[in-house]
Amino acid sequence: MVSWSGHIVPFIVTVAIWFLATGLIAWADSRERRTFRASLFAGGVAGLAGLTVILFSAQSVATLAIYASFVGALLIWGWHEIGFLTGAATGPRREPCPPESRGLERFTQASATVIHHEIALALTALMLIALAWNAPNQIGATVFVVLFGLRLSSKINLFIGVPNASTEMLPAHLAYLKSYFGRNRLTGFLAASIVAIFALAAWFAGLAMAAPTGSAEMIGASLLTALCLLGALEHLFLALPFRDGMLWGWAFRPETTSAHGQDVT
Repeated sequence: MVSWSGHIVPFIVTVAIWFLATGLIAWADSRERRTFRASLFAGGVAGLAGLTVILFSAQSVATLAIYASFVGALLIWGWHEIGFLTGAATGPRREPCPPESRGLERFTQASATVIHHEIALALTALMLIALAWNAPNQIGATVFVVLFGLRLSSKINLFIGVPNASTEMLPAHLAYLKSYFGRNRLTGFLAASIVAIFALAAWFAGLAMAAPTGSAEMIGASLLTALCLLGALEHLFLALPFRDGMLWGWAFRPETTSAHGQDVT
């Protein structure tokens, strides 16, 4: 039986936070570069606040604690996103891919453009797993690990090649990253990624439906189900002719939106 508080509300909360948080990050990273230091500071404060929230809520399975851990993980994730999109945490290589690069050489060069970000995400995931080990409330660590997996899948698919490599959310100072994207094509890896993410969403949904009504397990699994469905949607955007940047056009300054449109077509 579908529960309003245990299934529907977590889904609404996840979608609302996803939409607003992505828009705020897009707004911060589309401003003048002189504002990036302030954005990084604000993101750092938010990230530390999120870590504090996760630490304090880890020992509680109350409804508020589950939601608090979920939001805390997203605050930490947002900090990493701001660091990446402002260019503060990307990688040692910050130049376009040479046209003649192929195979392992191209992969190595592409990895060098984002390796600092990937290491930071991996270390944060390990830290959250360690902090949540044997804790009653592990939703914060689980959310971050799921986000990490979804993001890694997206990056690999873009490197291999997707039919719709929309990069409207990519700031102009990171335009060189587009040269590492594969050619426009539908691959078996993208199809397998979408199927796998939907399967993970179905597994979490099964846990949510089987959990006692109103329990922490039901709410946590419902939040993770919604998160995976959003991840699957973002992967579908890579396969379908849909400009995902249209969802957050309100977050860009007019001149920035124009510049992005010129850069990525």
